[in-house]
Amino acid sequence: MTETAAGSPQHAPQTHDPAADRQRLKELIGELAVVRGKVTLSSGKEADYYIDLRRITLQHEAAPLVGRVIRTLLADAGIDYVAAGGLTMGADPVGTAVMHAAAQDGTATDAFVVRKAQKSHGMGRQVEGPSVEGQKVVVLEDTSTTGGSALTAVEAVQAAGGIVQAVAVIVDRDTGAKEHIEATAGVPYLFAYSKNDLGLD
Repeated sequence: MTETAAGSPQHAPQTHDPAADRQRLKELIGELAVVRGKVTLSSGKEADYYIDLRRITLQHEAAPLVGRVIRTLLADAGIDYVAAGGLTMGADPVGTAVMHAAAQDGTATDAFVVRKAQKSHGMGRQVEGPSVEGQKVVVLEDTSTTGGSALTAVEAVQAAGGIVQAVAVIVDRDTGAKEHIEATAGVPYLFAYSKNDLGLD
């Protein structure tokens, strides 16, 4: 740990193996997050399995991996951003993981939370956290079926003055979210794992 000019501690960047991070997170998703059986998704569609990624994004070993894997995904795509977040609550721990992973790398990245509806009291904000006005941001989600949640977040962030650079998710279910988001929002849709990567039909 080093001291900055102002005397506050600053952590030296940590080194991690992106390939090892990616492999271990994939293993943990398979072990902890994939639930077999008929389920109805938030989109109303039915599926033979459910990917409960909160079992990953809120788990002690997996959460730091989520932050590093998403940061690598965005870096490889050349996405420039200073804040990351999305629609509460699926995106909340993802944004926090990215923020903490960035701090470990010595990078200042803020997180934000998008409410499902604008507050009717207080400051009336829909996007909570440091202001995104005029900032390049990434909208996150844990997984997306139709892209609806991510698009709600994109619209709210844009209304708050944020400049959305991309939408990024941990797992893509290959159910049309990528096409819908890219056509509607006009930004890249990135995902760390496809359902094929996870061995899901």
